[in-house]
Amino acid sequence: MTADTASDLFEAHRPFLTGVAYRMLGRVADAEDVVQEAWLRWSSAGREDVREPRAFLVRVTTRLAIDRLRHLRSRREAYVGPWLPEPVVTGFGPAVPDSAERAVLADSVSLAVLVVLETLSPLERAVFVLREAFGFPYAEIGATLDRSEAAVRQLAGRAKRHVEERKPRYEVDPAVRRDLTERFLAAASGGDLEKLLALLAPDIRLVSDSGGKAKAPRRIIETSDKVGRFLLAVAQDWSTAAEARVLELNGGPALMFSVDGQVDTVFQVEIEDGVIRCVYIIRNPDKLAGVRLDRGPVLWVG
Repeated sequence: MTADTASDLFEAHRPFLTGVAYRMLGRVADAEDVVQEAWLRWSSAGREDVREPRAFLVRVTTRLAIDRLRHLRSRREAYVGPWLPEPVVTGFGPAVPDSAERAVLADSVSLAVLVVLETLSPLERAVFVLREAFGFPYAEIGATLDRSEAAVRQLAGRAKRHVEERKPRYEVDPAVRRDLTERFLAAASGGDLEKLLALLAPDIRLVSDSGGKAKAPRRIIETSDKVGRFLLAVAQDWSTAAEARVLELNGGPALMFSVDGQVDTVFQVEIEDGVIRCVYIIRNPDKLAGVRLDRGPVLWVG
């Protein structure tokens, strides 16, 4: 295999490897670093012994991601306020025409699921990602992680039960979710507390990630009354230069707010039983670099 062929082969697999690494790590930059390190190992490997390049690359990327995740966990303990995954623009739509496949991909990259994955051990997370998001056979996952198939099945079962217990219990039609997201924006921006409270679950939680680099609550806010009043106060603070757009992030509709031409905040809601059960707010500028202003129509101007 020539160097050019090896490079072309790796680039063909790069998007897939980045998808695996992002689901493992929750940050695009960390995922890209891991994939780049996988490239360095691939480019220097004795490739004549590699009969299945995809399996080799997934194995290298997954093991590097596990090592990186173990290192990151100690850093996240010192993170200022709640930690949320970095949002990514997905737009699966025409790229994934099969609705069942789209649903699996969207669910595996949703903020709600990624937040739950943070509570798994690195090995459990790797097994869950490879099995549930990408459908890898147990035997292949075992070879990737140097574990027996029986051990992988045990890890997979434990991880899946853990995720199922904590993620939203009901599937929400994308059109319904977008409609509720837009009504959420209308009620908050219009200062209508009664309409806003009607959209919120009584035990709603609001989780805001600023990393200490922007103004945001450093603790989770709970109950509909407290969350509703906080959101109205936030809406009143927007400057006249603020705009809100709707776009698809992590497989679902989200609101992107910009101020003076700069992406300032991303909101995404988690829905269950027709009401909002969780609001995610991301304000850490390091996590908003990949969200561009040219995505999505303008819904509201302050």
